[in-house]
Amino acid sequence: MNTWHWRGILMAFIIATAGILFNPFSAGAEEFHWGFKKATDGVPPNAGDSFDALLDKHGAIYKGSPDEKVAYLTFDNGYEAGHTESILDTLKKEEVPATFFLTGHYLTSATPLVKRMIEDGHGIGNHSYDHPNMANLSEKGMEDEWTRFDKKLRELTGIERTVYARPPKGIFSEELLAVGNQLGYRHIFWSVAFVDWHEDKPKGKDYAYGELMKQLHPGALILMHTVSPDNAEALPAFIQDAKKEGYTFKSLDDLVMEYENVHPILR
Repeated sequence: MNTWHWRGILMAFIIATAGILFNPFSAGAEEFHWGFKKATDGVPPNAGDSFDALLDKHGAIYKGSPDEKVAYLTFDNGYEAGHTESILDTLKKEEVPATFFLTGHYLTSATPLVKRMIEDGHGIGNHSYDHPNMANLSEKGMEDEWTRFDKKLRELTGIERTVYARPPKGIFSEELLAVGNQLGYRHIFWSVAFVDWHEDKPKGKDYAYGELMKQLHPGALILMHTVSPDNAEALPAFIQDAKKEGYTFKSLDDLVMEYENVHPILR
């Protein structure tokens, strides 16, 4: 081989190596934990310029327009604790849509409730199959978590796939957002939340009601966990009183349509 050939091989090796060393989506990519200062007095929370820019880059959403009294209900279901039926009854009575972010365990252990969610017109979100730290996974591992969930959902309900994803415990990375986009998943975070995931540590419905009303703001994207009896008991009064304050409840599809009207289309 001549000198130029060897130089070409060497240059290709250097470029390939540099791509590995400087790839922001490598195993050492930064891990983030979703968080923000809670809303008060109807003023939407701000996650900060860095988070806002990162999420906007990948079309991820955590709140709606600050100009309209609209709220969006979402629930995370890792396992069933006996309160989801009551939540579904309330949503049906109040004619309020919601999205339930489920795990693979929930799909297989609470299939009748999943089918009711769909029959009642609610959305199903992808909370991963095994509830791992998604930011620690390889690109293939991320894909497996989402697609295994979708495969099981399809087998049990006939729903082809999900399009909204939420990372367990709010732990994510830019790679997770980017890989999700490549596979057709938009990440949905939240702007209203409180400690409500301890099934064995109820604080009473007044606690849940108080947190929801105190943090309520125009464009609120609300996260609740269905394992909490507090949430099931507080939900009727919260929805009714939010409506009295002029709020309407819409679906995540409505939120995404609103978002796309004011943000560039994802490339």
